[in-house]
Amino acid sequence: MLEVAIACLIITAVAAWINARFIHLPNTIGVMAIAMLLSLSLLVANHFGYGDWYRHERRLMESVDFSNVLMNGMLSILLFAGALHVDVSLLGKYRIQVATLALLGTAISTLIIGFILYWLLPLVGLPLSLGYCLLFGALISPTDPIAVTGILESTGAPENVSLVVSGESLFNDGVGVVLFTLLVGVAMHDQVPTTRDVVSLFVTEVGGGLLLGAVLGVVMYLMLRGVDDYSVKVLVTLAGVLGGYELAQLMHVSGPLAMVVAGLGVGYQGRRFLKKYPTRHSLILFWKLLDEILNAVLFVLLGLEIVMVDFSNSYLLAGVVAIIATLAARLLSVGFPVASLRRFFKLPAGAWRILNWGGLRGGISVALVLSLPMTPQHDLLLAMTYAVVVFSILVQGSTIGPVTRRALGKTPAPEPVK
Repeated sequence: MLEVAIACLIITAVAAWINARFIHLPNTIGVMAIAMLLSLSLLVANHFGYGDWYRHERRLMESVDFSNVLMNGMLSILLFAGALHVDVSLLGKYRIQVATLALLGTAISTLIIGFILYWLLPLVGLPLSLGYCLLFGALISPTDPIAVTGILESTGAPENVSLVVSGESLFNDGVGVVLFTLLVGVAMHDQVPTTRDVVSLFVTEVGGGLLLGAVLGVVMYLMLRGVDDYSVKVLVTLAGVLGGYELAQLMHVSGPLAMVVAGLGVGYQGRRFLKKYPTRHSLILFWKLLDEILNAVLFVLLGLEIVMVDFSNSYLLAGVVAIIATLAARLLSVGFPVASLRRFFKLPAGAWRILNWGGLRGGISVALVLSLPMTPQHDLLLAMTYAVVVFSILVQGSTIGPVTRRALGKTPAPEPVK
């Protein structure tokens, strides 16, 4: 396992260097694109009889349990780090809007995607039961906070718009995981959950996750308040995040929501009460650096995982259908409500376009689909998931800057005369 980690780190470092030196894309987009090009070139080489390196990559990817690495390892750190930098005082002003998008938006998107796929997939010769279509809707509806936060930083979007997009993405993955858990039984065992089951799971997962996160945030803040040693602060926060996520798993509550709330709490208390400690800034920089490194590694893994996906002609068509369904669902569940209820959301006139196009999908969706048992539908679900994620990161992520400027009526600043 150590050799695999070293190999992934080396590939990530080289990809990040190439992107920074020659390509100049946002880091998440650049490293994923380079990793995908590497995988595709090895696929082509294998097609022409030069398959040694392709087989090496296959063995590397087969040895990586992507779902376990992300959901039980990297995710806790990435979510805590992302929430740590959110201004809670400003988020509080948009708490109803963020909660509406995270809860209702995710649920409505799941239904829309599920029914569109149920109607359209038979047209490409790949019908799925309604249960599996809704299951796909649940795993693909949450926007990825890791992708969203990293890319929005370079778009020039107003602070309140970036806050709502980031806040929604931080919370809706927890909601998506709960919906995913409910629909697994529906898809695979035809067990329709009762209203009591749904309410019980939401109260336990969501309520328990929020409560655990609040407790973790308070405990970490109290421990941080008493010391001004940089290494001790790093150890306290790392232990709190990794141990807290493991505790959430044992308690069967939402680990992602717990990490988000803990990060928001530590960040808020840190801004208010820890300013007198010189090491506070160093702690923030540590988490920012860790976030960027793991973020890059994650998107390299996403790019390399393409060798594990079956992209036959029919699966490519299904991927196109899934992309269309996901874009339509985002427009109907987020874009249209934000555009038509401007007084409620209190955002600029063109903000709906940014929220609509900025709903990026990433590693969480891939991790969820890889966690499913190897049923006959697994390869199709994986291919559709991967198609949506690749389109989301490479196409939406690379064009969100122009979309933001156009939505807000901005023009890019002219380049200086050389």
